[in-house]
Amino acid sequence: MIAFVSGTVAALAPDAAVVEVGGVGMAVQCTPNTLSTLRLGRPAKLATSLVVREDSLTLYGFVDDDERQVFELLQTASGVGPRLAQSMLAVHSPDALRRAVATGDEKALIAVPGIGKKGAQKLLLELKDRLGEPVGAPAIGAPVTQGWRDQLHAALIGLGYATREADEAVSAVAPQAEAAGGTPQVGHLLKAALQTLNRAR
Repeated sequence: MIAFVSGTVAALAPDAAVVEVGGVGMAVQCTPNTLSTLRLGRPAKLATSLVVREDSLTLYGFVDDDERQVFELLQTASGVGPRLAQSMLAVHSPDALRRAVATGDEKALIAVPGIGKKGAQKLLLELKDRLGEPVGAPAIGAPVTQGWRDQLHAALIGLGYATREADEAVSAVAPQAEAAGGTPQVGHLLKAALQTLNRAR
């Protein structure tokens, strides 16, 4: 078990980072929110979870131990693999997921790509006693999760784009996000934003 990686951020991509540890580049799969905290050439420490398959070893990275723990607990539910667990954390914070499960909020889970109504109902049942209670209550009137615009903007800045470029890219994908309705998938929007930036160059 690789509990964490600590080193210099050598590269950033829409869904992963490379952290140089002792001269070795460790590729770590991350959510846009986690990527937004990283800066090229700067030191970083990520809590990690190693997923072992017959044909692959994949390292997933998180901003803290709590996020990693929720990632691993989500996978104890039938039908939830590491990619779906990561998608759930890309859309919702650990506390937002705990709150959704504690209150039986189907809509919050359906907002995650790959989860339908039946899947959400099944997950609510299976995860009910596994995730625990929310750690902190949201401020009155505050959204449970960070807005997609803020997440996307922070992720683009983390990838090395200028504030002006990030602003333009967020505006460019806004129609796509609004068309999706509900909670947009930030990972998909990030890829679309990067395409618009590449065309502009």
